[in-house]
This record gives sequence, structure tokens and C-alpha cells, in this order.
Amino acid sequence: MAPLPILPFDEALLSAANNLLGKAPAPAGGSRHALLVDPLIDGVTGMQSQATQTMGTKLAELIRSRYTQYDLQAFNSPNLARSPWVLIGTFTGVNAERKTEGQREAYRICLALADLKTGKLVSKGLAFASKDGIDLTPTPFFRDAPAWAEDSATTGYVRTCQGTRPGDPIHPAYLERIQGAATISEAIDAYAAGHYAEALKLYSAVAETPSGQQLRVYSGLYLTNWRLGKREAAAKAFGQIVDQGLQTKRLGVKFLFRPGSTAFWSDPKGPAQPYAVWMRELSTRAAALQTCLEVVGHASASGPEPLNERLSLRRAEQVRTELLRNAKPLTNRVVASGAGSRETLIGNGQDDLSDALDRRVEFKVIGC
Repeated sequence: MAPLPILPFDEALLSAANNLLGKAPAPAGGSRHALLVDPLIDGVTGMQSQATQTMGTKLAELIRSRYTQYDLQAFNSPNLARSPWVLIGTFTGVNAERKTEGQREAYRICLALADLKTGKLVSKGLAFASKDGIDLTPTPFFRDAPAWAEDSATTGYVRTCQGTRPGDPIHPAYLERIQGAATISEAIDAYAAGHYAEALKLYSAVAETPSGQQLRVYSGLYLTNWRLGKREAAAKAFGQIVDQGLQTKRLGVKFLFRPGSTAFWSDPKGPAQPYAVWMRELSTRAAALQTCLEVVGHASASGPEPLNERLSLRRAEQVRTELLRNAKPLTNRVVASGAGSRETLIGNGQDDLSDALDRRVEFKVIGC
């Protein structure tokens, strides 16, 4: 089967959406399918960006204007309780071989319709978009989030969309957490609007449920508490982020550096970067784990790779020095290495907010 062509963004989204919505089973007896949209995400990082937000807006406009068999409703807990259909989607950078590594040359759009009543997928849509005009700038919550780690809630969303067919079951990790996802979505919107107290209330509410044990909740508790001046609560939440990352044996922290430098960089639009708090929690919890760590520096995909490798190693060594300053017992249990740009998560080579995660420092649990 010939690979799908790479289309301009609007054409690719329309193609995927028409396949998804047009081929889904029609509602019985002239009724309408209740349909909710769970905000679309990056298929590697789980982040929302300007691009994924644009996709959500365009999909809503298309549904309302052309697909009247769907009753588009707000993504919230009361509507989810009625077991509607839910539209999910991923937007994933791929290289020339359409793999999620190296320099990204195009973007894979994957859409899926999930029937919460049957627990199965009812339709899929797939297309590839060119990289021209794509804005991967993270939305405010994901821009400010201090770290990235593998998370079962995000994995469940991605795996429900990717590598599946109509009739396949919804991934259980997604199904189990979807009620919490609605509250988290409200909290993310409140944070973006600058309503930090409201966002904290929402994150705190979902944290008390089984759905709350996930990275987005810990990050939300950290960000909102920090914004509200509640430093001890913010430090505790960052510690929960560290614990999750060390449990999954991989934690990427956004010790952001200036392009081509080992000097730290701070976003003038975001909160002050409290690196001392981060380092204290990292060192304390890593020491308590009594295992060994590899501190891995990363660089974005710009400039010659030998330079990227040296730069990423210098960044890792700087962070290792700070880590040991806080926890001497780690001296013989922490090594530093540089990955250059071989393990980019974004891979667009922009050296800006859009690929900040490509300049992360990772903490990997290794054998001693």
C-alpha cells in the first residue's frame, strides 16, 4: 500500500476529519450522536500546543457546519457521565522515514472516535501534514510545566489513537482516567486564563481521586502553588513529579539553557525558574532511592552534532555538580553524559519555546 501523501496542514486535517466523521456508523432512528472532544495532544510528549488547539477549533467548526448527525458538547464530567462518543487525536512530528526521531519533516495527524458506552473505537482518520506554518509553541500550562516523564494517562490516550482500528477496545488506562481528564482540562484552561486559585482548586479536587495520580496533576499543583506564593506546597508537588519520574526510571527536567550555552535561560512570560527548589527535591529523593543515576544532557537539533554532543555533556556535568552539592552521598552514584540531539522529543530545530524539551536534562535510573 502506497504511503499517504504529505498535504498542506488544512488539507491534511480536513482529509483525516472527513475519513473519521464520514465513515462512522450513522445514529439510529434519525437521532444524533452526542460528541465530546478531548483536547488533542502531541503524540510523543503529550503536550498541547498552538497547533493542536488550532486543530480542535477547526474540527469543532467542521462538525457544526457539515456533520449535523453529531451533537457537539463540552468536554466535562456531566456530559461524560452520559457515555457519549469522544473524539481524540494526536499530532506527531515524523522524519523522512515517518519515524518519531531525528529531524522532523512532516506531522502525522491521527484522529479516533471512541464510544464510551461500548468501550470500543468506531472510526479512525489519518493524514500527514507538511511542516510549513506549524506553530508548536506549547500552551501556557505545558510551556510552564517543569518536567516531562512517561505517564500512563498520556500513554493510554496515545495508544487509543495510534496503532488501532475501528472495533478495537479503548485503552483501559484512558478509559479509567477520562473523568479526571475532564477536570484536568478545566484546570489547564483556568491556568491559561491566569485564574490560578481556581486552577489549584480543580487540580486539588482531582488529586483526591484515583485519576489524580498522574504527571499533569502534579505539574498543575506545582505551577499553581508557585504562582500563588505557596512555596512549600509547590516544592512538595515537584517532589511528586520527581518520584514519578524516578519510578519510571526516566525524568526530563527543563533546566533550560540559552542556545549554545551552559547558562540557564528563563522565560520572561513564565514564572521565575526556581532551580534551587528543583535541585533540592531531586537530590533528596534520589539519595533516598539509594540507587544510581545517569544525568543526561540534551541539545536541540541545530548546529553540527559534534558541537551538540559537547554542549549537552557540559550541561549534564553542570547539573551533576549542583546535584552533588546538595547531596554528598550521591558522589559515587551519579554519572554525566551527553546525548547531543540524538534523542529529541520535538525535533524541529527552532531553539525556542517550541522545542524547549529538546534542551532538557534527564535523570535516568541505572544499575550501580
